[in-house]
Amino acid sequence: MCFGCGPANPQGLHLRSHPRDDGVFATFRAGPHHEAIPGMLNGGIAGTILDCHMLWGAAWALMRARGADAPPPMVTAEYTVRFRRPIPTSVAIELAARAVAVEADRATVEATLVADGVERATGRGLFVAVKEGHPAFHRW
Repeated sequence: MCFGCGPANPQGLHLRSHPRDDGVFATFRAGPHHEAIPGMLNGGIAGTILDCHMLWGAAWALMRARGADAPPPMVTAEYTVRFRRPIPTSVAIELAARAVAVEADRATVEATLVADGVERATGRGLFVAVKEGHPAFHRW
């Protein structure tokens, strides 16, 4: 049901992150209802897609580090976004994320958001694996 990446949320963004050797990547197509001003992406939407994408980067990194067959359930502990340029909604938005530090139950991830070949925003976050009993355990 996650607003950013949950396939079961009819109102959500339906972001889909895909693994690759150096992290995860995704492409997002924004619509007019995602805009802050005509033609430009809302900052909260940009933050949401970076948050979800970085979380999947962390899950992918932890899964690989553990030699597991599936990603662990994780939550965001903290993240920051740095906006560098306005983000147009007329073109595909490309996201790339990679873990820069992996520990037993957490990963720090850095990400870029690119539109029209130009880096528009960057993100960095800390994501933590949760255990049974946590509200997010196997909920996404």
